[in-house]
Amino acid sequence: MAHDLVLAGGRVIDPLSGRDCIEDIAFTRGRISGFGIGLEGAERHDVTGAIVTPGLIDLHTHVYWGGTSLGVDADAYSAKSATTTLVDTGSAGPGNFAGFRAHVIERAKTRVLVYLHVSFAGIFGFSSNIMVGESWDMRLMAAREAAEVALANKDLIIGIKVRVGHHTSGTSGIAPLEIALDVADKTGLPLMAHIDEAPPRFEDVVDLLRPGDVLTHCFRPYPNSPVQSDGRVKDAVLRARKRGVLFDVGHGMGSFSWQTGHAMIAAGFPPDTISSDVHALCIDGPARDLLYTMTKFLALGMPLVNVIKAASLNPAKAIRRDDLGHLTAGKTGDASIIVLKNQDLLLEDALGKTISFNQNIVPMGTIQDGKFVMAKQ
Repeated sequence: MAHDLVLAGGRVIDPLSGRDCIEDIAFTRGRISGFGIGLEGAERHDVTGAIVTPGLIDLHTHVYWGGTSLGVDADAYSAKSATTTLVDTGSAGPGNFAGFRAHVIERAKTRVLVYLHVSFAGIFGFSSNIMVGESWDMRLMAAREAAEVALANKDLIIGIKVRVGHHTSGTSGIAPLEIALDVADKTGLPLMAHIDEAPPRFEDVVDLLRPGDVLTHCFRPYPNSPVQSDGRVKDAVLRARKRGVLFDVGHGMGSFSWQTGHAMIAAGFPPDTISSDVHALCIDGPARDLLYTMTKFLALGMPLVNVIKAASLNPAKAIRRDDLGHLTAGKTGDASIIVLKNQDLLLEDALGKTISFNQNIVPMGTIQDGKFVMAKQ
């Protein structure tokens, strides 16, 4: 059988099936069409020495470029990070989602899905000089409008977003989270909650989350981290995972520390999903992109297959897209091609602390809906 496109000779890793071997993978008419050795295709790429994974999904990004101050260009970011799906988390709210859809999402070659912010204008004041916590002002918490827009755009909106904490909700405390949960209940969608410094406390936030909801910035530094002073994971965090709450990295500008990371991994509490929280203020560091964030979890001792799973299969489950995140014949033709490069690095956390590591995950390209896209580093 002749296929449209073949990636030949790579190490194919699929966490869903347990596949981990050197072989070819083929794509035809936008779908995965076979595995084997010596497959023939109209287009053939030799990826010997590279790793072929399910299309990587960055569960926490900000790609409303031009419409918000924090947005980055979706296609440019995808090309440098070997991602095939970007989930924008709250850049837009019900008041400006239509513009996000028409001017960014529908024009992008990369698949963009959305957690809609419960704030009417989304995240509207975010720059190096101006930082406005949108959840401070309860007048912006637009439950009715958020529910209407989410239900009218089910093809793209996969969840509801809210930000709470000292910097983002201030004197409003935990109330914006309660409103967002009400919207999530009304629409039948999962919620992603941002947390920064207290108030509210880490424990108070996770105690409200439901099975399938996502707590992002779960490896954030002290104060208001998920670990106690003795390094033990807080009881509320353990209870939340047991009932099905998902824990997402969301590295960003200030939400990943080596101290928290070492404590969580040592306690047997790896993240469910690894994401970058890429935005205009962290794309040049410390987060950079999804691959760089994944490299940090290799440095923490997570096995490569588990790191890949946390950036493919697990985020696909979080957004309830069973057609994504795995390499299965007949399913969506998405794949990422990456190289585990021997390279001496100094990896920096959000506090400026560094550790040395001798490997780096770098992009070679992607297959998006069966078409090859070359990486741009």
